[in-house]
Amino acid sequence: MRTKAILILISLLSPLTMRAESRLLLSPDGKLAVSINVADGQATYSVQYDGQPVLLPSQLGLMTNIGDYTTGLTLKEAKADKVEKHYDMTRTKASHSDYQANQLELTLANAQGHTMGVTFLVSNNDIAYRYTLHRQAKDNPKAAIVTGEASSFRLPDGTTTFLSPQSKPMVGWERTKPSYEEVYTADAPLSSPSAFGQGYVFPALFRIPSASQTTTPSQPQSSAWLLISETGVTSAYVGSHLSDWNAERGYTIAYPMTGENNGVGTPSAGIPLPGSTPWRTITVGSTLAPIVETTISYDVVEPLYEPSQQYQPGRYTWSWLIWQDKSINYQDQVQFIDLAAQMGFEYCLVDNWWDTQIGRDRVAELSCYAQQKGVSLMLWYNSNGFENDAPQTPRQCMNTSIARNREMRWLQSIGVKGIKVDFFGGDKQQTMQLYEDILCDANRYGLQVIFHGCTLPRGWERMYPNFVASEAVLASENVFFTEDAAIREPFDLTLHPFCRNATATMDWGGIIMNRYLSRDNKSRHARKTTDVFEMASGITMQTSIQCVAMQPNNLRELPQVELDFLKALPTTWDETRYIDGYPGRYVVLARRHGDQWYIAGLNAETQTKKLTLQLPMLASQTVSYYTDGKDGYAVLQQMKVDKKGQARVIMQPNGGFILK
Repeated sequence: MRTKAILILISLLSPLTMRAESRLLLSPDGKLAVSINVADGQATYSVQYDGQPVLLPSQLGLMTNIGDYTTGLTLKEAKADKVEKHYDMTRTKASHSDYQANQLELTLANAQGHTMGVTFLVSNNDIAYRYTLHRQAKDNPKAAIVTGEASSFRLPDGTTTFLSPQSKPMVGWERTKPSYEEVYTADAPLSSPSAFGQGYVFPALFRIPSASQTTTPSQPQSSAWLLISETGVTSAYVGSHLSDWNAERGYTIAYPMTGENNGVGTPSAGIPLPGSTPWRTITVGSTLAPIVETTISYDVVEPLYEPSQQYQPGRYTWSWLIWQDKSINYQDQVQFIDLAAQMGFEYCLVDNWWDTQIGRDRVAELSCYAQQKGVSLMLWYNSNGFENDAPQTPRQCMNTSIARNREMRWLQSIGVKGIKVDFFGGDKQQTMQLYEDILCDANRYGLQVIFHGCTLPRGWERMYPNFVASEAVLASENVFFTEDAAIREPFDLTLHPFCRNATATMDWGGIIMNRYLSRDNKSRHARKTTDVFEMASGITMQTSIQCVAMQPNNLRELPQVELDFLKALPTTWDETRYIDGYPGRYVVLARRHGDQWYIAGLNAETQTKKLTLQLPMLASQTVSYYTDGKDGYAVLQQMKVDKKGQARVIMQPNGGFILK
């Protein structure tokens, strides 16, 4: 009898424990395949590209205060559909996007019978997925707290990483971290622990070897490249990042740290029901082209409000980068306004302490002077508040609705066209609400917004029409601060087109034209890059309002060929194409502005690099070729691209080239 009872029990349990449901979702071209499986109470997905595994079975699920959606799961429903959208925008790497994807909407039930949706979108090189918590049959609760995700990313053995660590909270200068300003490492093994034990920020780039390849950093061949990020983060959620690597689970989605935002606010996300999470995005390619060219950050989001006016892209001068705090006075700012006017630049940024070192009345006079010169001012602000100890003023002008509207009304009245807001507190939902509030209020007063000391923008160029860019990178000010950062600049600027700048606009903060990082251009440490490297970086770095960090002395010192190029430098692009490169070593990109192509290259290696480029868009054309002269200045030559579109170029160590 006892044996018979055991057999009956096994037969009853088997349909539950052995039951598995699988669904396969292919990209329109059939190369990218996502397999979703629900078995033994867990939901997982895996990814193949062109038959090669790029993500091993990785978990799906949410942890919430109304139920656990990570275990005891069963598949209730699966609906397939197609998604197609076409849209235009002016602030990213392409002015038009045609997005086509196959969609799968899954309904999963947990052990209590409560349901959650998981939506997958798969286009030819991109995957996006998100969760939707449903309101249950009894119609309550109508809200939920999401405390974490099981979402994971298991990569094949031998994969190497290009990552930036997440900082601990409330550390660093005046307790201003985390600020997405840590050093990237290139080609590190999966097993390398993060520098601060807090995982890694988005975006995260990976090089995946072929099944038969033993990979080393000296062997750059790979079967696939993979970029992980997120998009669609608004005031309705937290910003997330990746955990440290775990051999069994891979990387998992990590929510903000409790100490962020000076400890104020919860690291969890509060959502109404029904309500959805942001999109997790995965871009895959056999080359780096899909990584550089992806528009997935914008394809799956929509504008949140209409622009109050047509916002103008352009270039800006900025005294603070090299002249620093003492330059924030009326006469020095006049020099940089005059510099912008002479170069035909649209903006001049006046940095911190302007309210005390110039004064509000004289800033109004300065704005009037700038407008008479055809230049508009942008003004710096501290976001605080209480988030950290950054002392720079103006403070407490952007952290409340009353203060913002009073300040922005004044800015509009004196003709200021943009603001740069600095020193945010992290990725909690409360901080995301502050970003959104600043942007929405600024739009009411016709102000464009740049963020510094901040998080990664996640689809914001499309969602918020007056958003320009975020820093969210160890940027150009560090080239001024330390010689080590100056030495690292070529590595940084040949890495970011493949990761940080691939998913969002980046305010690096300066095409640096001084030879020395000093006001007299003779003292302190030298810039380590050539002039053509800096000029080309204005093309490889993407932001619709670009800082050209010239100094007044550069008007006398730079060759006319360099001045003429910078005067005509565009900042908006209709098309972007990857041509060649390897993250942290060198990069060659092509960008089109109207009917004019710009091909730009940067070399971070210690040897001269000779390349034969495939440029079909320039076949049989004679083009301008900017290359490095022996004295470090630009030399302009003419080059004939052959009828097959081949062009041979040379890049000096820490140098570059431009074709146009």
